[in-house]
This record gives sequence, C-alpha cells and structure tokens, in this order.
Amino acid sequence: MNSLRSRAWWLGLALAVAVALLAGYSAEWIGVSVFGLARSPVSAIMLAIILGMILSNSLNLAPLASDGLKFCSTTVLRIGIALLGIRLSLLSAGQFTLVALPFVVLAIAAGMTVVGFLGRKLELSRRLAGLIAIGTSICGASAIVATAPLIRARESEVSYAIACITVFGIAAMFVYPILAHGFFENRPELAGLFLGTSIHETAQVAGAGMMYQAQYDAPVALDIATVTKLVRNLCMIAMIPLAGVLFGAERGTGGGRTAGDYLRMIPWFVVGFAIFSALRTAGDAGEQAFGFLDPNSWAQVVSVLRRAAEICLLVAMAAVGLNSSFAGIRSIGLRPFLLGLFAAAAVGGVSFLMISLFAPALLSMTGN
Repeated sequence: MNSLRSRAWWLGLALAVAVALLAGYSAEWIGVSVFGLARSPVSAIMLAIILGMILSNSLNLAPLASDGLKFCSTTVLRIGIALLGIRLSLLSAGQFTLVALPFVVLAIAAGMTVVGFLGRKLELSRRLAGLIAIGTSICGASAIVATAPLIRARESEVSYAIACITVFGIAAMFVYPILAHGFFENRPELAGLFLGTSIHETAQVAGAGMMYQAQYDAPVALDIATVTKLVRNLCMIAMIPLAGVLFGAERGTGGGRTAGDYLRMIPWFVVGFAIFSALRTAGDAGEQAFGFLDPNSWAQVVSVLRRAAEICLLVAMAAVGLNSSFAGIRSIGLRPFLLGLFAAAAVGGVSFLMISLFAPALLSMTGN
C-alpha cells in the first residue's frame, strides 16, 4: 500500500496514461488524416514507446516515477495480455480457417526456424531473438509484449523488437498488395491469403487488405486476409508458452525438469489468455451466449473487454518507453535489425511458395 500512496507511483501511472492517450490519438490521426484510410495501420503501441522514450530521455523522468512505471509495465501488462484472449474465437473464422491453417503453420515455422538459427549466428541474446521470432511469426507487437514477461526480456529488447517488427510490417503493408496482385492477378483469394500470412500486425494486414480492395476492386482479398490473420493470432495460445521454453533465459539449465515443473513455468496471464479465448469461443457457439445473453449484449461485452485489453497494453508500452533509454537500444546494435529483415523475408517467401503450390487445390476442395 505504501507504493500506492507514493508520489512516484502516481506520477508514473499518470505519465504512462498520458503518453498512451497521446499515442492513440496520434496513430489514428496519421492513419486516417495523412494516409486517408478508414482504419489506421499505424501501431499506437509503437508510437507509445517512441513518445515515451523521447519524453523520458529528454527530461530524465524515469527515476522520479519508477514505482508507477514498474506497476504499468508489469501488472497492467499482464492484465492486458490475459484480456487479449477475448479477441480470439475459433468459430468466427468459418470454413476458410481450415484452408488458412496449414499455410499459417508453415509461415510460423519458417519465422521461428530462421530466427533461431540466425540469432545464434549473429550472437544475439536468446531473449531478443525470441521476441523478434514471435513478433514476425504471429502478430507483431501484441505477441512481443505477451512474450516479454515470460522470457524476462529487458525493456530495451522489447523496444528494439517492436521497432524492427513495425518497420518491416509497415513496408510490407505498402509493398505486398502490389506484389500479391502481380503474383495472383486473377485470384484475389490467394492474394488475401498471402497478405494474412506474411504481414506482421493485424492493423497492417487490414491496411494492406483495404489498399488491395481499393486498388483492384477485390473485397474478397480483405475478407480472407482478415480471417487468415485471425487464425495466425490464435496460434499465440500455443506459441507463447513454446517461446518461453525455446527462448527463456533459463533454457538448458534444468535437465531434470518434470512435466509439473514445465506446467509451473506457465504464468497466470498466459492461463488467463487461454481462459478468455475459451470464453469467447463458448459465447459465440450458441444463439444466446451462455444461454442468457443475446447477440448484441454479448458483442458489447466482447467489445468492452477488447478495448480494456488494448488500453492496458498501450499504457504498459508507454511505461516501457518511459523506462527505456536510447543508449540501451544503441548498445544492442544493428544485428537484430538484420535478423528482423531475414525473418520477414523468410515468412513472406515461404508463404508465397506454399500458397502458389497448394492453395488452389485446397480452395477447390472446399468449394471456394
């Protein structure tokens, strides 16, 4: 309770909330007013970290607000991660889920394998390589912030990983719709599958899908890209605990671990994530959610919880930025940036190759 009454706790909380609000409004303004899109592809999480770092490094605020910033970057972060599960329902994707799943799995495997191999060759920390791997393979910043506490990543590593993922994701958002049309000119459903499996962030996938739809008059590409990205996001349930085993700082130190030891390694926020995902799936299953909530009421509940998750993560990442130093990121160097480039290229290349070879046959089998 002393920390709750301390000036540093309240100042840290207020700073994180203020930076989060500014980042949210700035991301929306840049995406809608500058890019002219219906939905902003700019990551508010990225802006929160950048704005927090600029403010903190300019004014040296972190020592004055340490208690509140620590609360936001730990407790608030974990609550947000647990609430993220409400976004993911196995039922909402429809029959295309089964078509998208093998390509999503192959893209994830490519990203994890390339990062694991090159990370060792580039002599990067296991934690930083893990963050870049999970961010490239699954869903960008959300997967990074969900994995960071599990592998005990430093704040500078989180900031760098998100920066890498954001740079390559934004580049792909503008370039991949053109490539997808060139690769699959008469098959917009294949273009949507490619966009959904190869671009990092959900907002970036939506932005790329909207660009493809506007440029080539093919709304089906946006629909399929969105469904494919949802399938990819669902893989967080399995991949985040796996990343903890593969990239955790203590990997390889406990040769005598039992199954119970590994179960105890799974923290409460990952369990909470799975519980909320199960609730979403169960709530979407019937005409009335849990037998008493009509569809509109259930949609409102889901919307509130989704928004709460987004706010928690945004505040937490603002705190991460406020606690990060430019010197810490500079000390990491350019090698992680190269790793992010190779990982993004591997995911995109594998997605294109596998979709070209196998997707037409799978779509014909399902009547699409």
